Amino acid sequence: MKSKTLGILGLGSYSTLFYIRELNTSYNKTNGGFSTFPFKMLNVNFDKINNLLPYVSDELDAIVKSNIKDLIALGVDRILVPNVTLHETIDRLDIKTEIIHPVYLTLSEIKKKKHQKAILLGSKYTMESDYIQTLFSSDNIEILTPSNEEMDFIDHVRKQVYQQLETDELLDEFNEIVVKYSKEKAVIIACTELSVALSTKNNNVFDMARIQIGYVLR
Repeated sequence: MKSKTLGILGLGSYSTLFYIRELNTSYNKTNGGFSTFPFKMLNVNFDKINNLLPYVSDELDAIVKSNIKDLIALGVDRILVPNVTLHETIDRLDIKTEIIHPVYLTLSEIKKKKHQKAILLGSKYTMESDYIQTLFSSDNIEILTPSNEEMDFIDHVRKQVYQQLETDELLDEFNEIVVKYSKEKAVIIACTELSVALSTKNNNVFDMARIQIGYVLR
């Protein structure tokens, strides 16, 4: 059977390069030599999208729909979008090609582990909005959030990582929060910048970006 061709929507160099680097590293570990993961990418002007995020709108729908259409035209069978927040918009569109969806994939993994509650760490918008909460509650999984002070700090970490201004002390403090919550509950990492910051890895930590990447590599 012909293998599926992956298409990546290029959205800002930092997050997109994180996905590409992780894909290539994992693929090379399996295949050796100078192996790199084969894919096609459409790199778009992220500024147009970012200026409309995090909220959904008809204008954002039109831009993303056009971008996805152009990516599909490259002959791809499945699509990876390296931005969790943008999937709220993608859910509003009629897209026939497979979307490697971070929220649904993570929900599936958490259900396998039989967690009933999960702490959500992402952008402040993601932590405060009902998008992820609603999807998880439909499967009887309660989404919890950190304290207001911690949410402000986590959003600060996200911004510092995006601007490549993070310090070791900042990253250590973020990972201490992850460790604290993951001792008793599932912890969801719902932001690519926080995936970059994450060094804590255990069975209770569910990193949406790496879950997407793992699905691609199956």
